[in-house]
Amino acid sequence: MKGRVDENMRALLTVAVQSRLSGEATSIEAWIDTAFDGHFVFSTALIEELGLETLVETEAILADGTKVTLETFVAYMDWFDKMIPVQVVANDGEFPLLGTALLDERCLLINYRERSLELT
Repeated sequence: MKGRVDENMRALLTVAVQSRLSGEATSIEAWIDTAFDGHFVFSTALIEELGLETLVETEAILADGTKVTLETFVAYMDWFDKMIPVQVVANDGEFPLLGTALLDERCLLINYRERSLELT
């Protein structure tokens, strides 16, 4: 799987997600966030656009140490030829984030000089 590094040095990967197992997939470009140990963080607007179903609320600790309760949703994605459910945390951020839960057992190579990304 190939991605890119943009002009702001963000490591980006385009992935396809869907609201149901048999639904139509929507491509999104997600910023890889190695400080986030979940699957995804999407804006509330993107969650509504995709029509994701509510999953549960979850407790989280932010980078500044603040504890918060976050609403989560379920989405589905084809991840290396296997359809999997993923948890999506809602926030008001501008960019979708892809966390380390999806990087487990994978090799991530980010080449900032070449502005390229490869995930195997």
